[in-house]
Amino acid sequence: MLTILGITGPIFIIIAIGFAAVRLGLLARTDMRVLGVFVINISLPALLFKALSQRALGELVSADLLIVYTLGSLLVAGLALGYVCLVQKRDLQSGALLALGMSASNSAYIGYPIALQVFGHAASAALAVYALVESLVMMPLALTLAEAGGSGGGRWHRVLGDILLRLAKNPFILAIAAGVAWAAIGVSMPAPLARVVDMLSTASAPVALFCIGGTLAGLHLKGLGADIGLIVVGKLLLHPLAVFVVALALPAMNAQHKTAAIVNACMPMMSIYPILGQKYGKEGICAAALIAATALSFVTISGFLWLSGAG
Repeated sequence: MLTILGITGPIFIIIAIGFAAVRLGLLARTDMRVLGVFVINISLPALLFKALSQRALGELVSADLLIVYTLGSLLVAGLALGYVCLVQKRDLQSGALLALGMSASNSAYIGYPIALQVFGHAASAALAVYALVESLVMMPLALTLAEAGGSGGGRWHRVLGDILLRLAKNPFILAIAAGVAWAAIGVSMPAPLARVVDMLSTASAPVALFCIGGTLAGLHLKGLGADIGLIVVGKLLLHPLAVFVVALALPAMNAQHKTAAIVNACMPMMSIYPILGQKYGKEGICAAALIAATALSFVTISGFLWLSGAG
């Protein structure tokens, strides 16, 4: 167990340092936005490019990892939608936002630093898979449903078009495309360029963790109601369980890929969740769920790593 805490402990200590830096006034919460822009637009894309450009073309995307993680995420999102809309008799917009909180992990800021310690170099390629699933499947689907639920369905096609247009300019997607193209060419990267990419990618994990800690310091809990509990339980317990159930249907799946998919599903929801919920007047619920899930994920992530022996 001490080995597991040696993996997860530093992750959450860096988050706590970022939290304390903002709470103590050493940095402002607005400074976290600058750090976040650096991570999302420069450092993590460099990491994805490096991971994909240095692998053989046939090894870039694991089909079993992609299938299991996509179907597991869709399964928990579907269960959330069904429960909110059919059992609780609430609107589609509420169901879509709760489903997004349960099914889209913080793969970059928290998932990657943990996976890097557990799985080593393979974590970078796996991050590309998670980025594709969350950017091209889960977010467009949930936000389109939320918009359709709030406007009677009249604007959903325009919202979907806007989302797809933004995705075409997304640094993650561009980095993945560039990495695949470089791998297809099969040319070694020039040493100066390789060092630049390596330096930028190395900065991604610690800066991302510090950033999420500082961002959490600026959020305020408004009480943990039923929706908050539902989102947190769905994200930290049901999402990993759904991925595990789907993985059982693929007995020939690589054992490391199976564990990696479940580990990433154990992560709290993406840090922009409150920003996405703000448009629909649910930023308070989303922010509270983010704080609670991030804090509790230390226990659930450590617990799964211990039970699975992955640490």
